[in-house]
Amino acid sequence: MDKQGTSEQCEQARFAGSKLPLNVWFLAMHLITQAKNGISSLELSRQLAISQNSAWLMKHKLMQAMLERDAGRHLKGLVQLDDAYWGGRRRGYKRGRGTRGKKPFVAAVETNPAGRPRRMSLTCVKGFRVKEIARWSRARLAPGTTVHSDGLACFGAVAAAGCDHAPTVMSGPGLARKRLTLNWVDTMLGNVKNAIHGTYHAIRPKHLPRYLAEFNYRFNRRFDLASMLARLAAAAAQTPPMPYRLVKLAEAHW
Repeated sequence: MDKQGTSEQCEQARFAGSKLPLNVWFLAMHLITQAKNGISSLELSRQLAISQNSAWLMKHKLMQAMLERDAGRHLKGLVQLDDAYWGGRRRGYKRGRGTRGKKPFVAAVETNPAGRPRRMSLTCVKGFRVKEIARWSRARLAPGTTVHSDGLACFGAVAAAGCDHAPTVMSGPGLARKRLTLNWVDTMLGNVKNAIHGTYHAIRPKHLPRYLAEFNYRFNRRFDLASMLARLAAAAAQTPPMPYRLVKLAEAHW
């Protein structure tokens, strides 16, 4: 038996537990990987002619495959780093950092020597504390990386991963000029948040890691759109089965 036949049998075996035909899964992968701003489960159900519940479960399983595929990959070289939050301000609570009800996540963008974005990592964390950022750095940054950030004290913990830290205090005169050191991470954060607000009716904080992983996966492979479906199919075939009860649980940070 040739390698292609063996690969096809492997994929069919991995998806054998699904009640949906394999061609529906492939079409879902195409729609999810080619939608620049994401695609909601409602729109996915319309395109696939299946129930919204089935589309929601399918989408989360594929996003989980995206999350696990990128989990072990490190950013390197020059990286812009910033703190970010998901969720609106609740009445009666303060605004900004530390607001109750907001989900914190780290936004990082790797740039090439010409200053152009190369790869992105949006990762949920428990909070912006030294111990947590040190743990994130060891999981997400390659030793020797130069990290540019604002003056938030916890970002100095990137040294735990053998990285150089170049902070810029964002106060006083010349703020616009200072923010240029974080221009790409600011741009990507704005684009992702606008896309999420425009595409999804609501996102529960416990599922945010998967939605962020979806944007990471597409952005990091944007120069090879033609092969993205095949690569996602391979990743999905290698991801352990996730029944509905597991998908409904809160996703781990990484």
